[in-house]
Amino acid sequence: QEQFVESGGGSVQPGGSLRLSCKASRMITSVFNPSLMAWYRQAPGKERELVATINAERATYYADSVKGRFTISRDNSRKTVYLQMSSLKPEDTAFYYCNALSSSTQPKYNWGQGTQVTVPS
Repeated sequence: QEQFVESGGGSVQPGGSLRLSCKASRMITSVFNPSLMAWYRQAPGKERELVATINAERATYYADSVKGRFTISRDNSRKTVYLQMSSLKPEDTAFYYCNALSSSTQPKYNWGQGTQVTVPS
């Protein structure tokens, strides 16, 4: 059974916006709340790459490729992490996944199904 359930993907024209959600359905609150959470993406034929992270204090990190366009946030009461994506580009096309990171910033859990984002060129 998956630790994370991602949703909110779809097909959107360049310049459009999407909001992804990741619910940590099996993670108890006392584990979720202090966790460093991350969004990753994997484009066809490419390796999975880190997109953004958010820690317990809501400090954030963004990959250069999405900085200024994507915003990561979290709602601890819902055990959910969000990724607001704006000014989408064809190169943002990928499956998007979330995970919690270890102290060495490695993914801690098995990957979920992900949610597909398509931005046609």
